[in-house]
This record gives sequence, structure tokens and C-alpha cells, in this order.
Amino acid sequence: MKQAPVHDLVVVLPGIMGTRLADADGGAVWDLSGGALWRGLRTFGRSVQRLRLPDDIGDDHPGDGVRPLGTMPDLHVIPGLWHPVDGYSSLLRWLEQNFTLRSRRPNDPPNTPANLVEFGYDWRLSCRYNAHRLKERVTEELDRWRSSAPERADAQVVFICHSMGGLVARFYVECLGGYEVTRRLITLGTPHRGSLDALTHLVNGLRKGWGPFGVDLTAFARSLPSLHQLAPDYACVSTPDGLAHPRDLPGLPGPDEKLLADAARFHTELREAAESPGRDALTDLVTITGVRQPTATTATYTGELLVPAWEIDGVDEGGDGTVPRLSARPANAAGTGHLTSEIFTPNEQHGSLQNNRGVRDALWGQLGHEAPFHRGEGDESTPALSVLAPPLLAHGEPYEVAVSVPDGVRGHDELLVVAELRPADGRPASSRSLRNLGGGRYRGVFPAPEGGGYRLAVRVEGRAESTVTALTLVGEAGE
Repeated sequence: MKQAPVHDLVVVLPGIMGTRLADADGGAVWDLSGGALWRGLRTFGRSVQRLRLPDDIGDDHPGDGVRPLGTMPDLHVIPGLWHPVDGYSSLLRWLEQNFTLRSRRPNDPPNTPANLVEFGYDWRLSCRYNAHRLKERVTEELDRWRSSAPERADAQVVFICHSMGGLVARFYVECLGGYEVTRRLITLGTPHRGSLDALTHLVNGLRKGWGPFGVDLTAFARSLPSLHQLAPDYACVSTPDGLAHPRDLPGLPGPDEKLLADAARFHTELREAAESPGRDALTDLVTITGVRQPTATTATYTGELLVPAWEIDGVDEGGDGTVPRLSARPANAAGTGHLTSEIFTPNEQHGSLQNNRGVRDALWGQLGHEAPFHRGEGDESTPALSVLAPPLLAHGEPYEVAVSVPDGVRGHDELLVVAELRPADGRPASSRSLRNLGGGRYRGVFPAPEGGGYRLAVRVEGRAESTVTALTLVGEAGE
């Protein structure tokens, strides 16, 4: 197949946990995915104190020798820190196969020009710190690419960012002058206004027996500036006086108060930089947002736990299962004169947005080309599935999946909905036709799966474009 031409430098940024980390000797300290995920997590749990950050780390590096390597290739998760996320190998392969994009191979000389760059970063650290590292890398790669051929002299940068990677890139673009060389910033499920899941993990820690590693990962999670910068930048905690901003609740246990206050300043800096006087260059911000999935948006603090709720002001706006829809676009995305936004909304969950076919069709347009036509698919009658499945499942528990279809969809209560549960280690998948409960509600139960990572694909029979993917980590016996 002929590759579509791309003149610019394309930089891919993963989300939190999406970069492999090594120590000073090259030994892996975070490099667990796919079939080895659960077994490796037990070892990781015993050694996690090596990755815990000191108090008052701010925007610095702790000097512990930890350094980033490439992006995670497959399904990965740290329980109590974030929900499961798919890897990035497939996205990078797709970009190289379909466009004139080439990454630097391991055996290439260091000065080999490349226009597809995966930017791995130490996801424990502040987004500001990583934005400065991104600036260094982009300056080096763009200079090399522009000087490699006369027709590339005016090349700019296009960022494709999943989740927290979008915050790192936005800080570079808006606060560190990156707008001068950036053509487009594309974010996939980036929590521009934060995610309640991050706050819940900080407050609740590891609960319900998910401390099977010999240590509790809660202290590690609470030491991370990055996780605090993912906390909601909007009023989300119910109080007698209405919804309150997390930074205005000093009695909320768990989060580091200094890190939480600094996270609020981080988001303020992003907003104010985009509106600052003297900005004469525009950067397209394209936000791709998963929708219609059950998503925690607000919460109530009971005195012991933060209890999430799907509604805000009585409305369930949904999201991608991790990032609420209201958060996947900056509060000031439109009307500033310096920031534009185009919205694409696939019915997909957070951890698999980068591998969703509809998302990739949207990327064709953002890279300057018309998307391929899928015969007989993509019409407006495609059923929008809302999927509820467990991100974490203890050993021995059955795997339950619940699906709902909006009543505005014709025949919403007469569909044949099927689900396939596929182990990440390549073992055979199992399938179920979900029971129709009426009213657009469907339910299915799989027998208790063995330990490991799983991908659940739910679709309407015969309608592949309706597929929604949910990711799950299942514990092992004896844990």
C-alpha cells in the first residue's frame, strides 16, 4: 500500500505508566506488560520503594538514576495508581505503515534523521519537568529533520498524545515556546481538567485486598507529582455547601497538600499562558474524547473513603471510563484567540483510545489526508454502546459485563450484543452473547478467569464499528 506523505515531525507521547523505566545500570524497574504483567507486579511491589519520590521533589529529578526508555508495548497497569492501559506498539506500527514516517532504528547512527519520534518520559515526575525534557528532544529532532533535506526546512511538529502525555505536550507548547514550531497538538483522552480517578486513588489508596505484593503501593502513589497533576481542576467533591475544588479541602486525607496546591498552579499556568498577550502564533488543539462510558465525575467523602458518582449537577455526561467528558477539553479551549479545538468523540474507553479504528481514521485527517472509506460502516445508525466492566478483578470472582444502549437508537432493546474476553498472553479467547434485560440493557457473565491481563471487546453482532474495548487485570490464586 502506498504511504501517505507527511512533511512534519510527528511526536508520540504515552500516558502515565506508558514509558518503560530503567535504573542507572540498565536494569528494568518498570517494564511489565501483557502476559507477564501479574507475575511481574509481585516483584515490582516488593521493590517499589526504590521508585518512591522524596518529599518536596517539586519539578526536580530525585537523582536516583532512574531513566526513561521506550513506550510500553502492551497492556499495563499499576493497581491503585491508574486503570489498565493498552500499549503503543500498534499505534507506532500503524503510523509507519500508512504514512511516510520513519522512526530511528536501534542500529541507526545517532544522527540519522527520523520524523516519527516516541517520547518516553519518567511518568513519576512533574509534567513541567517532562515538558522541559520534551523541549530539548523536539529541538534536537526538529533541527536534524529540517536540515536533512531542503524541502523539509519549514517542517513543524505534530504531537499525538495519550492521556497525561497531552498535559506534558501542552505545557511545552503553551508555556515553553513550543507554539512557535508546533502545527497541531492532538490529545487522546487527555484529562485537561483532571480525572476523579486520580483523586480517588490518592485518597483511598489500595483497598479491597489489592495489596498482594507484600507492600502497600499507596505511599508510592502519593509521592508522585504527576498523579497530583491529574487530580480534578474543577469542583468535584460534594459538601454541604455544594461541590468543592479538591485544593479547597485541606482536611481531605491522602493527597500531599503541597503537591495538590502546586497541581492547581500547574493548570492555572496552562490556562493563562494560552491567553497571554503577545502570542501571535496559533496552535491547533485537537481533542479526541471517548464518550458514553460510565465515568466517575464527582464524589462524596464519607470520612473514610471518597465515593465516586457518575453525575455532576444531576447530569451523567459520561466520558471514556476514566476521564470525564467535561475534562477532556480545556476550560478555555475556545474563544481565547490563541487556542482552537476540534472534537472527535468515539464510543471507546480510555485505555484503548490509541488503538481504536475510528480514532485512527480521525488521525488521517489531522495528518493531512482523507481517511480510508470502510464499505458499509460508519453511518449514523451505529449503536453507541456503554460498557461497564471491572478494571481489577480478584482471583476466583466471575467476570461480569453490563452494557446499555441509548433509547434514541432505533431497536436499542432488540440488539444481539456479543462480548469476547481475550487474555493478553495469547491464550484462546472466550465469547458470550449477552442476555437482553430489556430497555436497552444487556448483561453477561464469564466464569472466573485465570490471573493476568485481559481485553474485553463488546460489539453488536455484525457491526464491527460498534466495538468498545475494556481492559482488566485479574489476580492470581493465593494472592
